[in-house]
Amino acid sequence: MNIPFLDNWRKRHETGQGSTLATALAGDPEGVVELLSECELLRAQASSAGLELDETPASLGALDQLMPRWRRDPEAAPWLGNDAGLYLGTVIIRTVPGAGWRIWPSGQPVIRLASGRELNVVESGIAWAMTGSPELSQAYAEASEG
Repeated sequence: MNIPFLDNWRKRHETGQGSTLATALAGDPEGVVELLSECELLRAQASSAGLELDETPASLGALDQLMPRWRRDPEAAPWLGNDAGLYLGTVIIRTVPGAGWRIWPSGQPVIRLASGRELNVVESGIAWAMTGSPELSQAYAEASEG
């Protein structure tokens, strides 16, 4: 995968200049969108259950229906939840007009809707992975309403 901002980040980081995801988002928004949409752990879990994640709202509903076997592993659930939140955000920005990634000063990626409302999708994803609530499809429905 070719993500140009990562090369620039590495150069600045190696020379002590540092960088942030917010800076990368400003410089290469498509690269950041691609990076945040990877969600490898979630995609692997879905694939092992026979589900292909196609970045559509229907895939969120299908994820909600998976047997939550990951909850047996308390170390894996937060990582999977992080991926679930990033995947939720990916579906939102690809299907809800005017939605996009924003990075809080803490470094937390969130979704900003056209209305200006911000959604902490990672928090929602972690809650989903740990408890099943809110359902990803429900979080998407609320986001699509603005």
